Amino acid sequence: MMKAIDLRSDTVTRPTPAMRQAMFEAEVGDDVYREDPTVNRLEELAARLAGKEAAIFVPTGTMGNQIALCTHARPGQELIVEGRSHVMLYEMGGPSVNAGLLTRTIATRDGILRWQQIQPLVRPPGDHYRGTGLIVVENTHNMAGGRVYPPEILAEIYREAHAAGIPVHMDGARIFNAAAYLGRPVDELAASADSVMYCLSKGLGAPVGSLLAGTRPFIEQARLARKGFGGGMRQAGVLAAAGIVALEQSPAGLPNDHANARYLADCISRMPGVAIDPAEVETNILVFDISRTGLHTREFSGRLREKGVLANGLDAARMRMVTHFDVSRKDCEQAVGVMEEMLRKAVA
Repeated sequence: MMKAIDLRSDTVTRPTPAMRQAMFEAEVGDDVYREDPTVNRLEELAARLAGKEAAIFVPTGTMGNQIALCTHARPGQELIVEGRSHVMLYEMGGPSVNAGLLTRTIATRDGILRWQQIQPLVRPPGDHYRGTGLIVVENTHNMAGGRVYPPEILAEIYREAHAAGIPVHMDGARIFNAAAYLGRPVDELAASADSVMYCLSKGLGAPVGSLLAGTRPFIEQARLARKGFGGGMRQAGVLAAAGIVALEQSPAGLPNDHANARYLADCISRMPGVAIDPAEVETNILVFDISRTGLHTREFSGRLREKGVLANGLDAARMRMVTHFDVSRKDCEQAVGVMEEMLRKAVA
């Protein structure tokens, strides 16, 4: 059977042989008792890479974000977030369901919040409202096509938010991609964030897990919230071992994923009926408009699947593709050939 070229997400990566070996050999204990040495080592490494005092291992990025919301803010307070952010669209209404927060969204073209957009929404507590409790930034921004926050924009948000007494949480699910794009270390990008969550199971290729990092008191409170979410994983060292390998080995391969994404964008931009600006493809995600092909994304995806290429539509007109270390340049070339043939027939 022909191997599918899976461009649906970087969550589809398979653990490397080094990860599987580390999982097999992992020393374990009960993490709820803080006795799993491999989890402890992962959390120490994760905190150091993020430039934070401490970190906690959680099953998913969504859980990490939700724990951050519950720990930073109180029910009835307001959350300021970009309108297409993961926290807003893809976490099962968690800000309201889990944290009791009122969400105030800002629409942007590129997924990047600026302080001049945030400032008018900031409210202190008053007689009629509980005030702004938290700001969330997403770096890289998934639905904006993997866009990266310019460091100077982040610095202004951190500075002004803290001057107003408001914490900032970074949904850094793909922060290692942002760091690779900018050529800067992760701890520099997250330095002034009050907390940061990043995933091991996306571009870094581990099978399971994310880390939430912040001050030691914050992580102590986050640990209680994790238990309330059902995130106490007991002998989790078998998972943490793969995460350690991912942090130590996988970041070096991210520039290759970015180069493959730009290659796809360049090729797709020349196809009939498709719209994408390759200059806006900064990391490993590309979003392109197929509305002028006359095809709905369901049909577009279905025809690709028939030829062994997997990709998802975001809505009726926009497709998303994501590169990762299980997709080679040869795979990308093959995917381009499949799309070119399909579109020649569709647009003819």
